[in-house]
Amino acid sequence: QVQLVESGGGLVQAGGSLRLSCAASGRTLSTSDMAWFRQAPGKEREFVAAIMWSGGSTYYADSGKGRFTISRDNTKNSVYLQMNSLKPEDTAVYYCAAGRAGSYCAARSYQYWGQGIQVTVSS
Repeated sequence: QVQLVESGGGLVQAGGSLRLSCAASGRTLSTSDMAWFRQAPGKEREFVAAIMWSGGSTYYADSGKGRFTISRDNTKNSVYLQMNSLKPEDTAVYYCAAGRAGSYCAARSYQYWGQGIQVTVSS
């Protein structure tokens, strides 16, 4: 039904910036809540940011507040994560998720997931 594909990951030096993109196919995401999660080696999957379909309200985990910005462009059926002032601890596989979330920070609230994209921040 819905396929999410992440892009824009890679290697960046500490203090640098990276912009992740998530493109959806199958249907538009105008009525879907969108979120980014990440998982580092040896750690559990954690919430990063979310943007709601209703009014575009955004939410951030403490780890990314002030550094990360989530946005969406419904005309392009895409969601983005702008990451600034990156730290080595931001290194992880980042996942795009979509759905009608009950609890925006809970992974099980989302029905559709991308395959993930690697972000590596060197010191």
